[in-house]
Amino acid sequence: MNPTPIARAALALRGLSVGDAFGDQFFLAAATVEERIATRTLPAAPWRWTDDTAMSLAIFDVLTTHQYIAQDALAAAFADGYQRDMARGYGGAAHRVLQDIHAGVGWADAARRGYGGEGSMGNGAAMRAAPVGAFFSNDYAEVRRQAIWSAEPTHAHPEGQAGAVAVAIAAAFVAQAALGQERLSSDELFGRVIAFTPAGATLQAIKKASTLPSTYDVRTAVAALGNGTTFLASDTVPFALWCAAAHLDDFEAALWKTVSGLGDRDTTCAIVGAIVALAVGEPGIPSSFLANTEPLVWPIPKGEQLEIDNG
Repeated sequence: MNPTPIARAALALRGLSVGDAFGDQFFLAAATVEERIATRTLPAAPWRWTDDTAMSLAIFDVLTTHQYIAQDALAAAFADGYQRDMARGYGGAAHRVLQDIHAGVGWADAARRGYGGEGSMGNGAAMRAAPVGAFFSNDYAEVRRQAIWSAEPTHAHPEGQAGAVAVAIAAAFVAQAALGQERLSSDELFGRVIAFTPAGATLQAIKKASTLPSTYDVRTAVAALGNGTTFLASDTVPFALWCAAAHLDDFEAALWKTVSGLGDRDTTCAIVGAIVALAVGEPGIPSSFLANTEPLVWPIPKGEQLEIDNG
């Protein structure tokens, strides 16, 4: 069966929301987190998702309505979702940008305010990019273009956009390989991502990630790549891709590996969850993870539940 573009995007969104909500449960005292990870003890339900999923829902809504990243509509959807529920873990910079957009400031201007005119290098565009890659997965050049469009309303800096491109390309590669029932190769995944990601610090760190054996201890990988602690695309995306590439056939193992790296764990797990979900399909996501995760709802937080059909 050949899933539609929106069904592929929905699957990425499903995995993203589960990863996001799972990772967010591990912002606890260090000793408690270490014990839960060591024993693989699942947090108590419900797992509430964060701004990673909220902004991805806006992307999904725009793709459903327009069939491409209509930037004015996307910026409005971001601001609307933020106004409806600000308590989703938005970063300080995101608060300012989304408040400005809601107040009527053009998104191109809002995205550059507070950054000396350069825009954000953060990981916020990358965390929501996988559904874009899944939707346009039959055309990598289009994936790159649409991923940049999806980033620009909040991330004007090329590094913030590069993070979005890298995640979207990884998602597109996995979606295409899974569709053709091809063997998923981590080397090919990194090769495709490196070929399309714009030059800069994020790309250089991704190249480094591609050379690290999947058998490395997570702490070694974090020391080499970062784990999102600085919230930069270059500090987040390479580690997330390394974790996803190591477990493209095992959703649960991928998330446990990712969260053990700590750092910005809701975002790294969101990126990994989206990519690996495209490889394993919804049946490959543990039923307990799906049951524990807060339902996907748009608009946020009011309105009818969004029906996500991965068929």
